Amino acid sequence: MSDKATRIELFSLKTIQMRTFHMTWFAFFLCFFAWFGIAPLMKVVRDELGLTQAQIGNCIIASVSITVVARLVVGWLCDRIGPRLSYTWLLVLGSIPVMGIGFAQSYESFLLFRLAIGVIGASFVITQYHTSVMFAPNVVGTANATTAGWGNFGAGVTQLIMPIIFTTLVSLGVNQFWGWRASMVVAGLTCFLTAIAYYKFTQDTPEGNFKELRAAGQLPSRKAVKGTFVEACKDYRVWALFLIYGACFGVELTINNVAALYFADYFELGLTTAGIVAAVFGLMNIFARTLGGFVSDRFGAKWGLRGRARWLFIALFAEGLFLINFSRMDMLPAAIVALLCFSVCVQMSSGATFSVVPFINKRALGSVAGIVGAGGNVGAVMAGFLFKGGMAWPDALLCIGVVVLCVSFVAFAVRFSEASEKDAAADLERILSSPRAAA
Repeated sequence: MSDKATRIELFSLKTIQMRTFHMTWFAFFLCFFAWFGIAPLMKVVRDELGLTQAQIGNCIIASVSITVVARLVVGWLCDRIGPRLSYTWLLVLGSIPVMGIGFAQSYESFLLFRLAIGVIGASFVITQYHTSVMFAPNVVGTANATTAGWGNFGAGVTQLIMPIIFTTLVSLGVNQFWGWRASMVVAGLTCFLTAIAYYKFTQDTPEGNFKELRAAGQLPSRKAVKGTFVEACKDYRVWALFLIYGACFGVELTINNVAALYFADYFELGLTTAGIVAAVFGLMNIFARTLGGFVSDRFGAKWGLRGRARWLFIALFAEGLFLINFSRMDMLPAAIVALLCFSVCVQMSSGATFSVVPFINKRALGSVAGIVGAGGNVGAVMAGFLFKGGMAWPDALLCIGVVVLCVSFVAFAVRFSEASEKDAAADLERILSSPRAAA
């Protein structure tokens, strides 16, 4: 694709690249809001359904486990039918369990819906795929990180807004039984409406949709992209990034699930206050993930693809240190400050990871993004087992922090050949010299 955008014009909707940019982050924002909408209300759900700590742990694991498979499938689909149709269908189908959880009457039905809602988390892969094909190498890290970060921002908003919506409904006379259920139905309906908007206002690439481009012979046929998933699986760098993303985004998902309950139980905060404190973690996405991608682009401009990998190590190592620090805090003010520092680092690490992904294998971009994205959920599933009652939650966070420190060194395994470095530089020079870039 030679018509990729070489700059990000945030306040413009004139180009298809920027319309896609804004639709991707907004769609992902709503998906994240719906995905974790129930997390800040788990104290109410726990009391109503009589959930044990082990059952809560199972719900945490369920919410992120099916996303592993969903991300692999969605990455494969993006290479074949394009991101536009993939996102549209994911939003339509994902809205069903989001609304359905409002009808849960028991632990078993709640667990089933919580599991099904996890499918909507695959939206991340499409978000990253779509911005990767729309933006040039000089800004792709920033574009990927910003759309993902602003989407992840939904996790912070839901921690802040859902308790307020719930308490407002209760104060108006709605009982607790219906309060949290009505909130999830609204979230599901919003996702469905967004699917329609995504289909209408975006296209697969700067040049057009996959179907039209294949008909015109400008894009390889579906048969020509067969084997890309296997090709991605054979690249050890993909699995290195798989582990790395499990140590950053996987940890982020885990904190999104447990933060409100953690502050409620260990710092004796009320539902709304705990939600506000927990929201601090997700709200850092408004800039922190973008910062990770932006710095990666700067490292890439100065030191090439190797520079991107080195920045990834730095961000991930800092994340591990700050998570260990947060796990040892037993006073609320200190815990909040530690949470802020950790939040910035974990989100920078996620942004840095997907600033590397577009350069691994362009032919199998969807498959690479799907596998690496799935790694985040595998990490969340593994971390979820530590919150089932076997150890105190602060000790669980300490263990995760130590693992993150160890995994950070895997970033040194993400290497690029001299040919890859030259190809990336040549690709950037070609795009920057195009008439559109000069305009």
